[in-house]
Amino acid sequence: MTLDLTFRELDLIFMSGNTFGKLFAVTTFGESHGAAIGCIVDGCPAGLLLNEGEVQKELDKRKPGQGIAGTKRTEEDKVQILSGIFEGKTTGTPIAMVIFNEDQKSRDYSNIKDIFRPNHADYTYFKKYGFRDYRGGGRASARETAARVAAGAIAKKLLEKKGVTIRAYVKELGGVEAQKFSEKDIEKVYETELRIPDKEATKKAEKKIKKALIAHDSLGAVIEVIAKGIPAGLGEPVFEKLDAQIAGAMMGIPAVKGVEIGAGFEAAKSSGSKNNDQMRIKNGKEYFLTNNSGGILGGVSNGNNIIVRVAFKPTSSISQEQLVVTEDLKERKVIVVGRHDVCVGVRGTIIAESMLALVLINALMENVNAKI
Repeated sequence: MTLDLTFRELDLIFMSGNTFGKLFAVTTFGESHGAAIGCIVDGCPAGLLLNEGEVQKELDKRKPGQGIAGTKRTEEDKVQILSGIFEGKTTGTPIAMVIFNEDQKSRDYSNIKDIFRPNHADYTYFKKYGFRDYRGGGRASARETAARVAAGAIAKKLLEKKGVTIRAYVKELGGVEAQKFSEKDIEKVYETELRIPDKEATKKAEKKIKKALIAHDSLGAVIEVIAKGIPAGLGEPVFEKLDAQIAGAMMGIPAVKGVEIGAGFEAAKSSGSKNNDQMRIKNGKEYFLTNNSGGILGGVSNGNNIIVRVAFKPTSSISQEQLVVTEDLKERKVIVVGRHDVCVGVRGTIIAESMLALVLINALMENVNAKI
């Protein structure tokens, strides 16, 4: 028997892109308005103390219905661990986690099911697959990222055993930049509504959000993520560079349109004499005077803090009349209704933390000198 399949049919059979990581592999499943979302984590070592409460703590930082910038969709995002845990410890087998959707309103999308919403994945998904889930964007919805946060909670716990911590905060929102803050402010950022460590910047950002709400508009944001305690020597040369993996992971987050590491684009405006991270010796140990490289040189960690900035575009769903095209090639004007974040970047902080954690735990596991 022979298989006479077109390239398109083969593409549908061998669809990829739902699994992240090699040794610590995470596969997510589910849609924004389906029955549930969740993930399977394969590769977690046995013996790690883990319970649902620890995962829930991370999910609570991302769940909808919080703050002035968030969606009004109310989801508790209660996680259930279905496998891979016995007597409070990981067994070394796949860990399955599920979060049931409780506040779906698919009818909000029934009037736009045949149109391609501006700046959404509607058009591109339709062109790729010839079919799409129009209910909130299906797999393209940012709701899928709750599963990544659940997996990231496990990765973070493994990293903490190695002395690695990851923190993120909103560096800029709607053009308002955080400037006056300390490391302690960053540590407490999840106690704030907008995840901004600078109180003055928070007040200015709140005014921007209120104006956007009145105008039925949205705002973008820049998130900075900092990983501390990373040993030197993680990452691979050429195509598997650590910074390349980080950039790919961040670009895989919905609404992310830019990533920079260390000095990033500012380095292009600098000179070698200013941008180079010079080294010194103190108490028999080498250290860097600056960290313009963001903790990575030649694709390999150098022991400095890894610093990543992630640019989130303004939320695409806005309740303003906009021009659209339909599946049957007609032009229309439409107002996108529903419950959407004014600024998705606010909830993007914990998502960015989680994705960096997934990259780093894989890098540690791939390092022959590291024991997890």
